[in-house]
Amino acid sequence: MKRLPFILAVLLFLAGCAPEDRNHLIPGDFSEQPSEPSEPSDPSGPEDPQDPPEPPVPDDPPSDNPWQDGIDYIFDPDALAEFHIEVPLEEWNTLLGYYDADPNTEEYVSCDVKYIKGGESTVIPNSGFRIKGNTSRRRPESGSGVHKTPGTQWNHFHIGLNFSKFVKDDAHTLRGTKKLYLKWFKDDPCYVREVFCFDFMRRCGVWTAVNSHYVRLFLKVTGDPGETYYGVYQVQETIDKPYLAGRADKGFVSDEGNLWKCRYPAGLNNADESQFGIDDSSTATPPYELKTNTKSGKAAAYAQLKDFIAKVSGKTGDSFYQWIRQVTDVDFLLRTYAANVVVGMWDDYWCNSNNYYLYFTTSDLYDYKFFLIPYDYDNTLGTSLMIDAGRQDPLRWGNDGNPLIAKILSYPEFRAIYVSYLKEMAASEDSPFRYEASVARIRAWHNMISPYVSNDTGQDMSIVDAPASWGNHGEYRLLTDGADNFFRVKTATIEALQ
Repeated sequence: MKRLPFILAVLLFLAGCAPEDRNHLIPGDFSEQPSEPSEPSDPSGPEDPQDPPEPPVPDDPPSDNPWQDGIDYIFDPDALAEFHIEVPLEEWNTLLGYYDADPNTEEYVSCDVKYIKGGESTVIPNSGFRIKGNTSRRRPESGSGVHKTPGTQWNHFHIGLNFSKFVKDDAHTLRGTKKLYLKWFKDDPCYVREVFCFDFMRRCGVWTAVNSHYVRLFLKVTGDPGETYYGVYQVQETIDKPYLAGRADKGFVSDEGNLWKCRYPAGLNNADESQFGIDDSSTATPPYELKTNTKSGKAAAYAQLKDFIAKVSGKTGDSFYQWIRQVTDVDFLLRTYAANVVVGMWDDYWCNSNNYYLYFTTSDLYDYKFFLIPYDYDNTLGTSLMIDAGRQDPLRWGNDGNPLIAKILSYPEFRAIYVSYLKEMAASEDSPFRYEASVARIRAWHNMISPYVSNDTGQDMSIVDAPASWGNHGEYRLLTDGADNFFRVKTATIEALQ
């Protein structure tokens, strides 16, 4: 009996020396080690109930929002992470077959995903993988029919990842994040436009802007001798229910409202329900596509949008003024649109009836707040087609047949707010859009990614300071100072506003 205290002491000592498992690996068949270690991620995990409680840390409290934990981890501005995607040969051939039958396919196939950040790997087997994009869709490898190897001609293409597509549990997420969008830098030889725009919007208080950052991408078809390095991609947050839920405390209230993806010709000037559709995984692309409440809530969502469009296009005078103040935060809408115009987004709602989301915070026919959510910002910063995005009058940005913004700006009170935001964002001395500040951020991003841009596809092999080749103003530059620098031109245009 006298030996008992000694034995207990030894056991307690050994228990206290047990190492923590800080490698968040989900079992899979990947065995490679991280290519390039960087800063380790936060190793903290759930507390051991036998451990003594840690004292609170007031300056950095633990988050109770798993969505935000994952977003902060994935969109860490100081890290260049890697995605390694392996697709079984049969699944890859199925994907190619889907594309050959209909290039607009939204069908998923299965893949295994490994995400590497610093010294930490996360493997998510049996994830969903599909081709994404609108006019930018491409076949992942050239030719037709089944996978051709050796001698595969790989193509850059946009990718949708849905970690929970086939298995719905916590293990099939990336720290709580279920979906991500991987985009190649189509029409952006400078590898920066969309990353810059979303970063700029968030700096300007547009909290509806999605998170976006850089990532390196590796792809392998099972049976091939090795991975294909696809180079530097953009990883982007998807606009869906988790996106809504993660911003509930900022203004969305909840994720239970009606979310619409709006594409050309979604001018909010025609309430014909033939332009409405639902997200049903078909290849249909209606101008207004309902993304939430697509089953039992469809009828109410359709009625709400139809009434909304009728009022946007039909109300005038004081009736419109009172109504628009009731159904939206006009100040925030004008902040959002000012940021949109500052970066030169012409392929938008006002100019081209395209590329935005609408969110109604409830399904009630009349009692809601709506938000216009910015989307798809690669054709910006001097890449334009319909207008001169640097010199166009911000007060006459687009087609007034798309009435929402033009009507709002017809009221002097709202016009003054809009102009003040334009000047704050582009013309103030501390603006993040000023030439010096913008170039500093772009060069920092380029320093991060430039060693990794060259890739095995042979496409988009270098960073070039130029807009898209098809644009109407090929003279614009971002990094070269002078008369054709987009930041200088845009700032001068906004400074001249009265």
